[in-house]
Amino acid sequence: MDKLRAMETFVRIVESGSLTAAAEALQLSGPSVVRSLAALEREVGVRLLQRTTRRSSLTDEGREYYDRCRRVLAEVEAADAVLTARQLEPSGRLRLTAPAAFGRMHVTPLVCAFMARYPAVEVELLLLDRVVDLIEEGIDAAVRIAQLAESSLVAVRVGQTRRVVCASPRYINKSGMPEAPGDLIQHRCIVFTGLAANNEWSFTGRPARVAVHPVLRTNQFDVAIDACLQGLGCGQFLSYQVEGPIRAGKLRTVLDDFSPPPVPIHIVYPHARLLSPNVRAFVDLASARLRAL
Repeated sequence: MDKLRAMETFVRIVESGSLTAAAEALQLSGPSVVRSLAALEREVGVRLLQRTTRRSSLTDEGREYYDRCRRVLAEVEAADAVLTARQLEPSGRLRLTAPAAFGRMHVTPLVCAFMARYPAVEVELLLLDRVVDLIEEGIDAAVRIAQLAESSLVAVRVGQTRRVVCASPRYINKSGMPEAPGDLIQHRCIVFTGLAANNEWSFTGRPARVAVHPVLRTNQFDVAIDACLQGLGCGQFLSYQVEGPIRAGKLRTVLDDFSPPPVPIHIVYPHARLLSPNVRAFVDLASARLRAL
């Protein structure tokens, strides 16, 4: 028995609602569809469908097997699609999106490297601080910094970032080092509203969120970082945003023991069955380089 063909026939029977409709969709004779289903049931050792002269319905075992068959067939199709896509040279249009700050710092260089490698591709890069519906808005792939909800999208994890509170050495020498999140009430705070719209900073433990009283609020993270560099107060940022100033010793992290769990970074794209050579090539290049960061 061709197991994959039998599984495909079974799935088609369920989705089309009858053996006759499945036979027509598969361009097979009715008896051959019946034989395929019967052979599959003998192979797995359980009845998958309750059949009458007018209709058929899934058994409990059949319902579970149907779900698994769909996943198996989708993986087989995806594997074929990947190999086919890699044989084609990327060309034409590629639409991408990423968070604004991360996009400017890390995705834009990737796009430039990608275009240098594949000059026949035209890229549109949208830097947006909102979750984009890829299907509805016609986006081929996205970089997302968040815990991902369940969806039909394929997600490739490429790294992680975390929230950090930092201040300049000058500010710490003048105002002291906060020892616990609650100490921030006594400190001057710079709020980047893209991360803390309600003036609340996230931490691990209790309290998980602390309301700060900002001396400056801004929707631009680089403005908030500049204020911290000038010694005006403490700020909370994603670690990639302040990596340079911290490495240079211009900012120091505080309250590290209270940092919340890291936030994953993924490249997401629609199911692999719809994957184009452009998307496959970009994901391969971008995932390798982002992981190296």
